[in-house]
Amino acid sequence: MAILPIVISGDPVLHRPASPVTEVTDEIRELVADMYVTMDEAPGVGLAAPQIGVGLRIFVYSYEDDEGAPWRGVVINPELWMTPPVPGDPDVDEEVEGCLSFPGERFALRRSERSIVTGTDLEGAPVRLEVDGWRARILQHEFDHLNGTLYVDRLTHPDDRDEVEEIVKERGWGKPGLSWRPGVDNLEG
Repeated sequence: MAILPIVISGDPVLHRPASPVTEVTDEIRELVADMYVTMDEAPGVGLAAPQIGVGLRIFVYSYEDDEGAPWRGVVINPELWMTPPVPGDPDVDEEVEGCLSFPGERFALRRSERSIVTGTDLEGAPVRLEVDGWRARILQHEFDHLNGTLYVDRLTHPDDRDEVEEIVKERGWGKPGLSWRPGVDNLEG
């Protein structure tokens, strides 16, 4: 298993829809194992294949709830259903999220409170995740990656959008080929 570089906003693989996985091969199994290691080292609560430069519809997730109960897995070729988000501005204390492909930054974003994701696991068995709260946020965030959308693309407040543009310009992001290595560059830490 290897810690892989995480692609930064601006690389084309992050901004186009990922392709379905047609067959789970040993290479796919190895990719998923590397994704878990990379996500854990970053550290993150989710990682989609496009974030490591692979345009396939796969994501992994890992989260502990307030009681310390683990929630971890992989979804291949996911489908997402969700309730509509509550109208209004996001709560800047409760609805802040970040992204390993826009490292070190956090912005408030309104998401749906409940979601369902279906797909398959590495053995081809059906996966169905029906969740709410932060787990729903994680699934929506990772699913967005598979459709070429970063969470900063969803920001609606003009000040936030201006700040994103300024960060991209200051850091030289927004172009192909940029990445960071968890455990080496520590951009999330």
